[in-house]
Amino acid sequence: MTKKVALLIAGCGVYDGAEIYETVLTLLRLDEHNADYQFIAPDKPLAHVINHKTGEEVSDSQPGGAASRNLLVEAARLARGEIIALSAANPADYDAVILPGGFGVAKNFSTFASEGAACSVDLDVQAFVQAFHQAKKPIGLMCITPAITAKLIQPGILCTIGKDAAVEDAMANMGLLHQNCLVDGIVVDDQHKVVTTPAYMQASRITEAKAGIFKLVDKVLAMA
Repeated sequence: MTKKVALLIAGCGVYDGAEIYETVLTLLRLDEHNADYQFIAPDKPLAHVINHKTGEEVSDSQPGGAASRNLLVEAARLARGEIIALSAANPADYDAVILPGGFGVAKNFSTFASEGAACSVDLDVQAFVQAFHQAKKPIGLMCITPAITAKLIQPGILCTIGKDAAVEDAMANMGLLHQNCLVDGIVVDDQHKVVTTPAYMQASRITEAKAGIFKLVDKVLAMA
């Protein structure tokens, strides 16, 4: 039976949205398994817009004003237009959910980038992911996304962002169980059906990210 996976993405672009390479590698592996997938994103403004060449925040035409872009519209770039708003998505329609990383997770899906362990999570994103957890469906999280697992799902889940002392401390303060992991590995919490991999928290080239992401997708589909 063909599995259908929800791909919940936080925009388009590593510095203010979803990490593009991680998302594309996820798609590639899903397609190699002949799995169906649906891109999903919240319909709301980005926290801020970053010029990916300079790394600086983009201002609009008004003096002192910051640029504003819509998260769903930006995410549609990655989805080649085939995307639905989170408000229209029903977790019951999918066998699993995967969240690629990127700073959009720490800025648009949560306030982790600015508040660390004291962060809050977008309530609609939280409700969508928790529905999979409550239905005992697998959840795949990569890159920085596992850092917010305690707020996104619940404390006490075993996960990884690879190895980063500052992020690990924040995760521990939120009640997560962190396991160091090489870039090409995954950490599986079988009880909670959560699979995590470091991806670009550790990767220095796309082939390194590919190894762990492919394993994550394989495991998520096997658990679905």
